[in-house]
Amino acid sequence: VAVPENISTQAGCARLAAAVGEHTDQLDVLVNNAGATWGADIAEYPDSAWDKVLSVNLKGPFHLTVACLPALRAAATQERPARVINIGSVDGMHVPMWESYAYSSSKAALHQLTRHVAKRLAKEHITVNAIAPGVFPSRMMKFAFDSVEDELIAATPLGRTGQPDDAAGAAIFLASPAASWITGAVLP
Repeated sequence: VAVPENISTQAGCARLAAAVGEHTDQLDVLVNNAGATWGADIAEYPDSAWDKVLSVNLKGPFHLTVACLPALRAAATQERPARVINIGSVDGMHVPMWESYAYSSSKAALHQLTRHVAKRLAKEHITVNAIAPGVFPSRMMKFAFDSVEDELIAATPLGRTGQPDDAAGAAIFLASPAASWITGAVLP
């Protein structure tokens, strides 16, 4: 069931959680994957960019997690915790090559938020972890692939970009019994 919603607002997150609640009262895994970026010269970086990027990349995962807490709690047991998986970025772990100030800052903050919420929800048998992908072909990265694809690949330790199975494998691991005792981790 696809449910389009604006997760950049607390109200949008509440509507999304309510729509999911129409189909199930338990949520085993929540993946906070929505993302936005903005690039501009430091002297021209607009306030609206900060608002948009921080609302989607940082406030959205927080508010959606909170809105989904009743369903996550309903699924959570000590042996099989419910899971929250936030999608961060390696750009939140190092200085990126682009002037994407709000993006890299929001992802660094999301990594810290992951640890903070993980500590709070651990006693409720809900794990909270993050994946920090590197370079993946995507609509958001099209501009980079169009201009500096060879440079991106050369800067990647494995000499290739990430593929869908790479991200899916990390998410499957964090949602699996193998990660039932891992919380607050950021997996690059």
